[in-house]
Amino acid sequence: MSDDSRELGVELGDLSGKLKDHEYPASQDELLEAYGDEELELAGETTTFEELIGPLNEDEYRTYGEVEQAIMNMVGDEAIGRKNYSDRTPPAPGEDRQDEGAPGQEGQRDQESF
Repeated sequence: MSDDSRELGVELGDLSGKLKDHEYPASQDELLEAYGDEELELAGETTTFEELIGPLNEDEYRTYGEVEQAIMNMVGDEAIGRKNYSDRTPPAPGEDRQDEGAPGQEGQRDQESF
């Protein structure tokens, strides 16, 4: 799959080209009937196009850009991979920086007070 079909942790794959080539305006029902079973990859996991935008209940999409924006709006934390990850330097003494996991996330560590 090309890098052109990946944005913000979402791999659209062949669906990107199909949606770009689709004739707009198009109703959500029309798009779901044509592409609802197409899979999108979100940081190693998959979901279908229908599972992702189905809950929006939009009447019509005027352009591919509107569909793409709907996809990006509906993607949750599952697309970002490691939550709160930073490859930047460690916190400076006295700097309060959240550990990799937020409350309730796996990988959370207790932070000692300095």
